[in-house]
Formats: sequence, C-alpha cells, structure tokens
Amino acid sequence: QVQLVESGGGLVQVGGSLRLSCAASGGTFSYKDIGWFRQAPGAERVFVAGIRSNLKTYYADSVKGRFTISRDNTKNVTYLQMDRLKFEDSAVYFCAAQAGSSWSRDRADFTSWGQGTQVTVSS
Repeated sequence: QVQLVESGGGLVQVGGSLRLSCAASGGTFSYKDIGWFRQAPGAERVFVAGIRSNLKTYYADSVKGRFTISRDNTKNVTYLQMDRLKFEDSAVYFCAAQAGSSWSRDRADFTSWGQGTQVTVSS
C-alpha cells in the first residue's frame, strides 16, 4: 500500500499562492489515481482536485480556474498549485490514493491517506 506525506502548507494572504506536495512511497505510484481533499473545522472532508494515472484532471467547482493539480511520476510526487487563495480555502489539505481502476471523487474510494497539511488564508 502506498504511503503519502503532504507538505507545503502555511499561512498566506488572500490572493496569494501556495504549492502543496504529496510524496508517495511504497506501492506503484505511477498507476495510482491521486486526489486532494480538504477539511475545514467542523466540516466534512471534501474533494478538491484529482489526477489519474493517465494525467486526466478533475476539479471541484469551487477551485476550478484557481488550483492546478499535477504529478511527476519520476519523483513519485503530486502537486497542488493554489492561486488567488480565498478565506474559504483555509483547511487541512489531504492527499489520497485510489485503489480501484475507475475514477471516483468519493472519499470512501480512496484507501491511502496522508496526515494532512494546514493551509490558512488571512488578510
């Protein structure tokens, strides 16, 4: 089973940018579909963006046009570039890997999770 570790979170001003990284070890990363989720205090963990092994990407409507997901299979890393950040983007961000062969943005279909990285957007 693949192990995932997120990094790159921090404090940023409204309108600023951050790039999150998700480093994978174990398993066969290049065949895994990877998703980014986020969870704000008191809220459910929700889908943000995903990238398949064939590089097809998916985004939540709330981040479309502002966030970009990418992956580097030579380094076993997935990135989430976050631009034009808003207050409502503040959350703990998690990356996760799917086990199945078909794409799903349902968090129940992701079997490996990182520990999360905090993103705080302030004025």
